Amino acid sequence: MNFFEKVYELLKIIPKGKVVTYGQIAAKLGAPRSSRAVGYALHVNPDPENIPCFRVVNRNGELSGAFAFGGAEVQKMLLEADGITVENGKVNLDIYGYRFD
Repeated sequence: MNFFEKVYELLKIIPKGKVVTYGQIAAKLGAPRSSRAVGYALHVNPDPENIPCFRVVNRNGELSGAFAFGGAEVQKMLLEADGITVENGKVNLDIYGYRFD
């Protein structure tokens, strides 16, 4: 399984109503300095409708909007449809953050 596939597999386990950060994904993959590579994997996501890449935000909870599914407004819409409140382009990680076991 390549790096992109590993990223996508992790995204599939994020429950509805929760988000993770690029850094969390990188750390879970054993590559804590690879958050930029995680962002690239999400940007080139070949199947955004079946992989919840919109549930990934930066370490401050800010929307990136750099995903294949189309910008920060689309990301906000999908997060809100998931039950996540977005205020001023940010998600409260204390409320909506998910921790991998």
